[in-house]
Amino acid sequence: MTGTDTDALRPRLPSPVQEVADGRFERRGVRLLLKRDDLIHPELIGNKWRKLAPNLAPAAGRAVVTFGGAYSNHLRATAAAGRLLGLPTVGVVRGQELAGRPLNPSLARCAADGMRLHFVDRATYRRKTEPETLAALLRAVEAEDALVVPEGGSNARAVRGCRALGEELGEHADVAAVACGTGGTLAGLAAGLPPGRRALGIPVLKGGFLEGDIRRLQEGAFGGPCGTWSLEDRFHHGGYARTTPALDAFAEDFEHRHGLPVERVYVAKLLFALLALTEEGAFPRGTTLAAVVTGRPFP
Repeated sequence: MTGTDTDALRPRLPSPVQEVADGRFERRGVRLLLKRDDLIHPELIGNKWRKLAPNLAPAAGRAVVTFGGAYSNHLRATAAAGRLLGLPTVGVVRGQELAGRPLNPSLARCAADGMRLHFVDRATYRRKTEPETLAALLRAVEAEDALVVPEGGSNARAVRGCRALGEELGEHADVAAVACGTGGTLAGLAAGLPPGRRALGIPVLKGGFLEGDIRRLQEGAFGGPCGTWSLEDRFHHGGYARTTPALDAFAEDFEHRHGLPVERVYVAKLLFALLALTEEGAFPRGTTLAAVVTGRPFP
């Protein structure tokens, strides 16, 4: 990327660490910190900057093709990055049935930032990483020479980029927790933490598939397992981009207590999980938790 391009993606790093006084945690002897990755960049928020900056570095003016669902934060971030860097972007969107409908606010933002949207059926989307399917998709969008960025931006480049998150947290926290979609942020976070610290992932999707994915991501990025991490998969609240009255009530209460707008797809589920685990006694007294705030509400 050129110097101008670098300026367009200039981040605020390290992102701030903010302590919050919350009696629900304090009663259990647990200290809560917020790692404010939502403040890294005004348009590439949180882990999206950490993943996309290394992924887009080799673009060299080529089109960028990537993948996501109808409410994908990753698609929005890639579209914004493309506009800032002057790169054409194409988003392959899961759900052929969406092609004839008005765009939702998330996809409308992608289109406004110049991203071409290509809708595919769910069966094809599941096979998108297979060489023949990927080649056919690239032909369909007339971008056979494009730089391909995987769904969620999670690959070895992204994982190595997210390692800095753990390095920035360093000795601040005993447990660093992050909400997980594709697992790349957790894989890098765990690798960057110093010995004796551990990472905790809260999946926001159903399925129980992330453990294997995270192991494969670390293998690709570092040659094998790196750092200490675990998953708590009870807090997806019905699946990706789904919510419940209990989750909404919790998020509204947290916003009122701490003056922090709480993004619902990832951050609300993370904070909800940390309070539930704290009240279950999952963290010994004296534990310092750091919750990685990876985004803010949209629109």
